[in-house]
Amino acid sequence: MSSPRQTARPPAEMIFPFDYPHDRPPRELISVLGGKGAGLAEMTSVLGLPVPAGFTVAVPLCGTYRDIGWPEGLDAALEQQCRALEQRMGRSFGGPTEPLLLAVRSGAPRSMPGMLDTVLNLGLNPAAVAGLAEASGDARFAGESYRRFLMMYATTVLGVPAERLRGGRRDRVGPAGVDELRADVDGILGALTEEGLSIPDDPMAQLRGAVEAVFRSWDSPRARAYRAHEGIADDLGTAVNVQAMVFGNLDDESGTGVVFTRDPSTGEAVPYGDFLPRAQGEEVVAGTAHTLTIDAMGKVLPNAYDELRHHLRRLEIHYRDLCDVEFTVERGRLWILQTRVGKRGAVAAVRAAVEMVDDPDIRLSPEEASARVPSALRDKARAEVLAAARHTSASSVPVAVGVGASPGRVTGAVVLDADAAADSEGPVILVRPETSPEDVHGMSVSVGILTSTGGLVSHAAVVARGWGIPAVVGAGSLRIGPDGVGRPDGTPLFAAGDEITIDGTTGEVWLGQPDETVTIAASDDEILSRHLPQLAQLERWARAGRALAGSEV
Repeated sequence: MSSPRQTARPPAEMIFPFDYPHDRPPRELISVLGGKGAGLAEMTSVLGLPVPAGFTVAVPLCGTYRDIGWPEGLDAALEQQCRALEQRMGRSFGGPTEPLLLAVRSGAPRSMPGMLDTVLNLGLNPAAVAGLAEASGDARFAGESYRRFLMMYATTVLGVPAERLRGGRRDRVGPAGVDELRADVDGILGALTEEGLSIPDDPMAQLRGAVEAVFRSWDSPRARAYRAHEGIADDLGTAVNVQAMVFGNLDDESGTGVVFTRDPSTGEAVPYGDFLPRAQGEEVVAGTAHTLTIDAMGKVLPNAYDELRHHLRRLEIHYRDLCDVEFTVERGRLWILQTRVGKRGAVAAVRAAVEMVDDPDIRLSPEEASARVPSALRDKARAEVLAAARHTSASSVPVAVGVGASPGRVTGAVVLDADAAADSEGPVILVRPETSPEDVHGMSVSVGILTSTGGLVSHAAVVARGWGIPAVVGAGSLRIGPDGVGRPDGTPLFAAGDEITIDGTTGEVWLGQPDETVTIAASDDEILSRHLPQLAQLERWARAGRALAGSEV
């Protein structure tokens, strides 16, 4: 039997359109399609959701690339799929009229949020930029899309540090005009020339470079650090998903977001996530933008929001679990870009499992619910609820309040970069403007994470929640610099090595340890029955399951 790292099948037989007629449900083919590819195929071919067309380069081809390099025949197979996609979309890949542009994203069998590479707006070149401007009626949008593509391709595929790319990072206030964007583009291209590099105008050459970059990113230091923490095998590999671009940054009827079907911290059955009008998805997860909560989308784009809620419910019923969903709205039309079973905290795991037993459309069995929340996770939920109840009356005034993104209250010494966290001894809290995949080695050893930007589904929030690390994000009243943290007026608050406390439930941040006055005299059982009554039910089911198993021995 062949290893998952290698395949004897030619590449043409290992690339699958999202609507490919597999002989099994796509959700069962994660080892071949990867998690994202399986979700895209399931939503397209089984649920009929509005998913932009595309195809998946299967996981085993990554293993082949890692073993012997670029697989023979993969160029031709990619071109064949792109031609089919052109016919389906009625557009030409990188063409001068109504150009077809592509998003190239990773998709490993095990979720690795933000650890692997992505390239958007692939297919842009000077002729395609002119075509995009004409098709959209917005030369500024076309210029901004080109700037984003050049910046992403240069950093992701060519490996040029962002700080070397003049025009790649702008400090100007407000959106750039057409002339400013042209200057930005010229700055990026000029910097690449100085590095002896260039970005090909040929869209197929761009696609090969992007696919190869995704394969290479599997072995990046950040990906290796994440896998080591999660216990993911190094030889697993990743799929690559190539998908027609939709634009959340096109106009005022456009936007993008990430949403969970229910709150991954508390388990409450309400949509939970971030939305950003007139933006592309990377801006939401990068944590650099001040996002809106998902319910604000209902006021900005009410029709798309109602449709989104309908699809969220369908996905949760179909997967019989909490789902994590990425979406884009282009000119009022909703597109679903990804779904996967979402990571959740211990409290949310307890509540969601029990409520899904009672849900008439999901109907988990008590045995399934118990299996989803093993004893160690139940113990963690119990400890979190009791700790939160005992900490409700801190008398100290917090120095900042952000968004509680991952529950728990912790105290530690401040570190201002991931390397310092990795080299530290004792409990530390990583304090950053935002985190990126390059920070995971420091995040994994920190007792808490604090950022001044980002929202509920930013990189810091998602990784911290998945690892059970308390986190506060979006503490916008803090200015975090390389030497310390202060207020917007320049007043210093704390520096590296100082002790702070953060509360990932309330979003509060204190200097040192807050003074507390415990006013709750209730017993543990009373607190749990009030704040997490589902735990007792789950314990009863678990005991019944153990008793039944014992009687069958």
